[in-house]
Amino acid sequence: MMGDFNIRDNDWDPFFSHHSLHSDNLLTIADSFGLDLSSSIQCIPTRYANNRNDSNSVLDLAFLLSNNIGFNQHKILPDIRKLSDHMPLIIEVSIQEDNAATTKQSIKKDSDQEKDFIEDITSNI
Repeated sequence: MMGDFNIRDNDWDPFFSHHSLHSDNLLTIADSFGLDLSSSIQCIPTRYANNRNDSNSVLDLAFLLSNNIGFNQHKILPDIRKLSDHMPLIIEVSIQEDNAATTKQSIKKDSDQEKDFIEDITSNI
């Protein structure tokens, strides 16, 4: 579960000095789904204020399955935010061979199967 929760709290923003009752509710809801607050690899804001009177903050959060050793942290990508005032968050999930059963199917070039396949997909255009 990821998103802009618009809750400033010192639980996830080390530069903010207050605790919000809204964050308690959010953490209770996440816990009811078996999710824990993900920690960011970097200690940087996820939202940069457009107004000089406002401060940058951490509003975008990620919640991941509890006790998941494979991926329990997220990254913040400030370099690709473009025109948004929010930073993208990503979680890298590695897939190991023993977890991904795949099969490969192909159609032989210039075969009757290829001709039928091409005819099927072009007839719907």
